[in-house]
Amino acid sequence: MTKLRISIVQYLNTAPLVWSFTNGPLRGKYELSFTVPSQCAEALQAGAADIAIIPAIEYQRIENLVVLPDLAIASKNRVRSLLVIAKRPIEQARRIALDRSSRSTQTLVKILCADHWKITPDFFESPPDAAAMLEEADAALLIGDPALRLSIAIESRAKPGASGEQVCEGARAGMAKIETLHVHDVAQEWRRMTDLPAVLAIWAARRDTVTPEVAADFLASKDYGMAHLAEICAHAERELGLASPTLESYLRDNIDFTLDDENCRGLEFYYQRAAELGLIERAKPFEWAEAKSEAVRVSSKP
Repeated sequence: MTKLRISIVQYLNTAPLVWSFTNGPLRGKYELSFTVPSQCAEALQAGAADIAIIPAIEYQRIENLVVLPDLAIASKNRVRSLLVIAKRPIEQARRIALDRSSRSTQTLVKILCADHWKITPDFFESPPDAAAMLEEADAALLIGDPALRLSIAIESRAKPGASGEQVCEGARAGMAKIETLHVHDVAQEWRRMTDLPAVLAIWAARRDTVTPEVAADFLASKDYGMAHLAEICAHAERELGLASPTLESYLRDNIDFTLDDENCRGLEFYYQRAAELGLIERAKPFEWAEAKSEAVRVSSKP
C-alpha cells in the first residue's frame, strides 16, 4: 500500500505534533518531508502531499481541503517566535519587510497595521535575515526558529516600553550596529486588539485521502509529543544552540496545539477580517475531517 505523504514545517513548534511520526510508534507509517510553511501549502495544492501543516490562511486559498480537528499551532497570548522588529515606533513605519516563508503571519501583520497600528506601509517579501531586512525597511517580520533565537537573545536585555512594546537597548543578535529596536510579539498584539488567540497553522488534507484512522494517528502523535517534550527539547538544544529548559517553556507556555472553541473563534475572525481587507476572496467555513466515529462537521458560519 502506498504511504500517505505528509509535508511538515521544519520548526521547533511543530515537533510535538509529529514526534510519534519521526521518533515514536508511528515512525515509518507515513512518507515525511520537511520544509517551510509556504512550501507545505504549495505541496498540498500541487498534489505532492496528501496532508500538510499549512499556514492557516492557506485553507482559504486551496480548494477541496478538510481540517484535521483539535490540532493546530496557536498562541493564546505571547508566542515569542513571531516578531515585528522596528527601528522606530511601529506607528511611524512606512516600509515593512515580511519573512517570505510565512503567509499566515504576513496576513496577521497586515491586519494589525490596518486595524491596530493604523498605518498603511509598503510591504515586500524578504529572506529571514533581520539585519538585511532592516537595511531596506523600517520594520521586519521574522518567524519560527530565527525569531525565537532573537527573542531569547534580547529578552535578557529588554525593558518595558509604552503600550506593551519592548524597547531593547543594545540588542545585538544579528542586528549589526542597530542599538535600539522596538519589538512586537505578533500574537500578543493580536490578543490585545481582538481578545482572541492567534491560530498560525493547521493540519489540512485533501478531502479524498484522510480517514478516521489517519485523523486518530495525528491526534495520537500530538499526545505522544506532549508526553515527550523534554526529549524533544534536548534534541532541539543541540540543533538550535538554546537551553533545553528555555525551549520547553516556549512549547508549554507560548504554543497551544489545539483547535478549541476559543481558537476557532480567533481563526474565524481572522478569516473574516482578511476577507474584508481583500487579502482573501472570501471566508469559507471549516470542513472537518472525520475523526474516529464522528461525522464530518461543517461550521454554520465563516
